[in-house]
Amino acid sequence: MSAPPSAPTVLVTGAAKRLGREIALALAQAGWRVAVHYRDSVEDATKTVADCARLTPGAAAFRCNLGNETAVRSLLPKVVAQMGQVDALVNSASTFEHDTAENFSFAALEKHMRSNAGAAVLLSQALHNHLVNRLPTPAGQDASPSGVVVNLLDQKLWNQNPDFFSYTLSKAALEAATTMLALALSPRLRVVGVAPGLTLTSHLLDERKFAKLHKLSPLGQSSTAQDVASAVLFALQNKSITGTTLLVDGGQHLMRFERDFSLMQVP
Repeated sequence: MSAPPSAPTVLVTGAAKRLGREIALALAQAGWRVAVHYRDSVEDATKTVADCARLTPGAAAFRCNLGNETAVRSLLPKVVAQMGQVDALVNSASTFEHDTAENFSFAALEKHMRSNAGAAVLLSQALHNHLVNRLPTPAGQDASPSGVVVNLLDQKLWNQNPDFFSYTLSKAALEAATTMLALALSPRLRVVGVAPGLTLTSHLLDERKFAKLHKLSPLGQSSTAQDVASAVLFALQNKSITGTTLLVDGGQHLMRFERDFSLMQVP
């Protein structure tokens, strides 16, 4: 194991691209050494590591299939072995595949539950164990190191519609796990949820449709990637927050949407 770093270390899952990358860069900008998790996006992960390392040296990439329990259990120990220690975890990676109540299957539910909820719980467990077993800090510092987990949720949990049925169930499970883990793993570990609204476009939304939908909120705009990253950083830094969720969505959860954004019709 390498020597403990002077800067705190955070593992961000799904950090190779999109929202996970933006979170990783914001944390690196704030002085965190970032362990960049990815599954298949090798080139994107390499770029994210390089960009993070320019902000705070020491970033590294770690490949893992979050649907594989054995692989998930080995991920955090690998990060510790290479980076010396881990102080925080951001569960940003997410499987997002469409299904409905009509075509729901055990297979679809299990796929979403494994990567979106089960992996986050196992990684939180691993971080807690790491903190408990970590060597005492130098004299004059807290001899009982503590850490924090941030789980990325979704405003649709507070504004439900029947689209993306298994995905929504998995995020609901992760929201419940946020509360239970905050109780079970305290006082060593804080656990906080961050729930974005419509934040980034995708292959399901063209730019014109995304721009219109992004404005559908009481504040006139939903969350940006920078808004979400700022909320994650706030959750990491504020030592009095645990077992709750910060909704970062421009108030979209206060409105009623009958369909998922990607399936809504706009003029």
